[in-house]
Amino acid sequence: MDIDQIKVLCRDATIEVTQHILMRCQQRNISYEEIKEVIKNGEIIEEYPDDYPYPSCLILGMTLNGRKIHVVVGIGENKLWLITAYEPDPSQWDEALKKRKE
Repeated sequence: MDIDQIKVLCRDATIEVTQHILMRCQQRNISYEEIKEVIKNGEIIEEYPDDYPYPSCLILGMTLNGRKIHVVVGIGENKLWLITAYEPDPSQWDEALKKRKE
């Protein structure tokens, strides 16, 4: 997946929001605007090319307030599908929050 393509698709007209991300973001106090900020300044840290129904990836980025968030997105039908978002748990990720601990 290409982060530049994801950033181009990261506008309201081409974003599809899943029920799952709506529920999780409400639970985790993550706003739609924060998700867009993370995507626009983030980087792909994992790719899932075999995900169904569309290939997806994990993006690490920071909000304007300095909050580090992981966002999973998929690309399909020329749209950006928001799948889930969360603050990474430091006990499960390396110091940079880019690689999972073994």
